[in-house]
Amino acid sequence: MIAESSLDASKDVRRAAMDLLARREHSFKELTDKLSKRFTDQDLIVEQVEQLRDENLQSDQRFAEMFVRSRISKYHGPIRIKNELRERGVAERWVSHAIREEGVDWITLLEDLANHKYGGQAPADARERARRMRFFQYRGFGFDMIQQVF
Repeated sequence: MIAESSLDASKDVRRAAMDLLARREHSFKELTDKLSKRFTDQDLIVEQVEQLRDENLQSDQRFAEMFVRSRISKYHGPIRIKNELRERGVAERWVSHAIREEGVDWITLLEDLANHKYGGQAPADARERARRMRFFQYRGFGFDMIQQVF
C-alpha cells in the first residue's frame, strides 16, 4: 500500500510539473518552489524535476534564453535581466550565455526606450535629467550606457 501511494504521489508531482511547463518555461528553482506549495515531500519534488531536466523537458538554458528575449522586448537592460535570472536560480553560465547569444546592442535599446518613453525630447533641466537617469537605472542600464545616450 505504501509503495502504491508513493507511486501515486510521484505521478501527481510529475503531472503538476508538466502542467506548469506546458504553460511556459520555468527554471529549476521556480519549478521546485511552485511544486513545494502544493506537495510536502521535498525529496520527491527534486527527484521529479531532476528527471524532467534529464529528459530535457526542463532546461535552465532554454528558460534563460526565453527570459532574456522577453525582457529585451520590454526594454529591460542587462543589469536587471541578470539580477532577475539570478533570483530565479539560473546558473551564471546560462545567464551569460543567453545574454551573449541574443547579441543585443544595449545602447540602441536604451535609445529606443528613451524615444519610446520621452518622444525624443531632451530633458528640460537637471532635475528632469536625474529623474530619467533613475528610470533608466531602474530598467537595468548601467551609468556608462546612460551617459552615452545623454
